[in-house]
Amino acid sequence: MTDSSQLTVDTVAAYVAQRPALAARIRTDGPLDVVEVGDGNLNLVFIVHDDSGSSLVLKQSLPHVRTDPSWPMTRERSAREALVLRTHESADAQHVPALYDFDDSNYVLAIENLSDHSVWRSELNEGRVHGFAAAEIGRYVARTAFHTSVFGLDPLEQKKLAAASINPELCEITEDLVFTEPYIEHPHNAVLPANEADVAALRADRALLAEIGIAKYRFMTSAQSLIHGDLHTGSVFVRDASDEASASVRAFDSEFGFFGPTGFDLGALWGNFLIAAARALALGSGERASEILELPASLWGAFEAEFRSLWPSRRDDRVWGDDVLEALIREFRQDAAVYAGAKAIRRIIGFAKASDIETLDPVLREGAARGVLRAGRALILERKALDTVEALSAETAAILRETVTRFEF
Repeated sequence: MTDSSQLTVDTVAAYVAQRPALAARIRTDGPLDVVEVGDGNLNLVFIVHDDSGSSLVLKQSLPHVRTDPSWPMTRERSAREALVLRTHESADAQHVPALYDFDDSNYVLAIENLSDHSVWRSELNEGRVHGFAAAEIGRYVARTAFHTSVFGLDPLEQKKLAAASINPELCEITEDLVFTEPYIEHPHNAVLPANEADVAALRADRALLAEIGIAKYRFMTSAQSLIHGDLHTGSVFVRDASDEASASVRAFDSEFGFFGPTGFDLGALWGNFLIAAARALALGSGERASEILELPASLWGAFEAEFRSLWPSRRDDRVWGDDVLEALIREFRQDAAVYAGAKAIRRIIGFAKASDIETLDPVLREGAARGVLRAGRALILERKALDTVEALSAETAAILRETVTRFEF
């Protein structure tokens, strides 16, 4: 294989055989079942099984956006994902796929096969909430945040890790798609004609634009911890408990990871919960929407409890007393709310929309989109006056119920 070669279903077996770390995990002296399953925007993904039941997943980065070959993309993102995954695995192996191998010549990661899990967004779209997953991810964010911060790492090691995880190209994508493009005229943007007035109202809201500008600045400059960077419901696997296996939640696709504001990962999920609730309401399931709107509090509560439990082990308590912890908790919560609003708005207006809303009939989509935009604005502008996640969730619930068009049976 040359550096520029791309894996195919036909070449995967030979590739696995030549990688000692993989040949030790899966049989290479017999036939392999290989299926390409990548359905995202950026990568090739292959699930590989041998005839004895062992399996793994290969993920190879492409030199362009998969859905748009004219849009170039650095392949080095796979090295950054490997670093994030390896680091997060050391902090919280329970909530990420195991990393088996990384081939930096061909930009291929080999990771644990989680085919017995389901993508959380797909499950939510089908009406299955898996409410336990929010708290599990809250604990994941707390553990990875603490153990990659100056509180959990030696200062020299923390700075080396921050330098190694610089991710300029993918950070720029987030900076543009989340914080800039939805608020200007841009080819990536598209909404239903009926929602154009809603978008215009957001763009005319100077208070909102100021908060978005500050949020973008903090995203670009606040290097608090090694964050996942793209932690939405489409990058979380869930599995309910059964007779064969325990309940499980795993965060995957961390190629957007870098040292950024801890609250960004929390906000990304929170914003997607808002979108899922709007879908449930549009489809006439108010009870399920209420259940989904309890997830932000579950996510936040588990994060806060876990971070507090780790605080006594901080590396330096000389000036980092408990009053510092309280200030940090307030900052994380407010960051989470502003990023939740920004992520929700971006998924309605900009590139790479959420299937939760896009798969609705246009009659229902109009009101759902309007509700998400207005609720996202409320999270951003009211997060200081309503200083608990529960209060903000109640406010967004009221907005959605007033705005979302419901399915008529």
